[in-house]
Amino acid sequence: MHEIDRLKEKAVTHNNITVEEALQIVDLGKKNLFYLLAAASEIREQFKGKLISLCAIVNAKSGRCAENCRFCAQSAHYETDALEYHLISSEEIISKGREAWEEGAHLFGIVTSGTEISDRGEWDEIYRAVGGLNDVGIKPCGSLGMLNPEAADGLRRAGLFRYHHNLETSRSFFDHICSTHDYEEDIETVKTAKRAGLSVCSGGIVGLGETMEQRIELAFTLKELDVDSVPINILNPIPGTPLMGTPQLTPIEILLTLAAFRFILPDKDIKLCGGKERNLRQLLPLGIAAGVNALMTGNYLTTTGRNTDLDLEMIRDLGLETGFEG
Repeated sequence: MHEIDRLKEKAVTHNNITVEEALQIVDLGKKNLFYLLAAASEIREQFKGKLISLCAIVNAKSGRCAENCRFCAQSAHYETDALEYHLISSEEIISKGREAWEEGAHLFGIVTSGTEISDRGEWDEIYRAVGGLNDVGIKPCGSLGMLNPEAADGLRRAGLFRYHHNLETSRSFFDHICSTHDYEEDIETVKTAKRAGLSVCSGGIVGLGETMEQRIELAFTLKELDVDSVPINILNPIPGTPLMGTPQLTPIEILLTLAAFRFILPDKDIKLCGGKERNLRQLLPLGIAAGVNALMTGNYLTTTGRNTDLDLEMIRDLGLETGFEG
């Protein structure tokens, strides 16, 4: 039996790949990339079938963020071309959600800049938007910064399906990326959302300057937190941010990373998000072969994404289907 097959069987039957084995998977993939991708695809189909889900987002409140995340165009610490505006109306959020639903998305995220939502009027507007998105038929998600138990419970009662809060990177690399809050604050927000009964989406960005070992570290942190969905973004360096000159990852390294995440998190949704077009280029379909079962579609927060029709075409051409079970 090939070592990749042994590790695949261990991932499928026991869900207990070790850190050392995860790093071994990456090394094996460097020599046998397509064998590894086939194994990652089999793990995905074992747990997720042939369904690929699509999510879309709206940048509902942009710019002027007090955090200093070194990749972010919306940080008030850096001079970028990102737009600045207050929270848009619930009607506009619902309208954007309806457009996403009609184009084929299954989930729709309300994303706001800033450390947290503290204004009562903004919360009321968000609650109205969540209710309206449920009426549309699309699953409403929120990415609203740090969360306390009261806010998490309010979102659940309003009908929010999923809360999104990225850890961004590993604990050991976080200080290189942000110094305005502590990693444990992000961990606590994830735990708070879970305790409130919300589905939780948490992942990060690769290509920030971290090592493969630190990406694996992030994957195991997410496994320990037992999150439901793991979004993986690839850095798109923004002019004006400290990471603007960061070298791109190669498509092969991205595929190895995605496959490693699938082995470590065999039963979770793994979602390929921002930067996928720019960084994977012609190998974008292989991201799904590497074990991905979800895509962020349409535009991102401050950068242009990819037309949903192209994502739907790609999924069909791979012999897969669109849908969401959750």
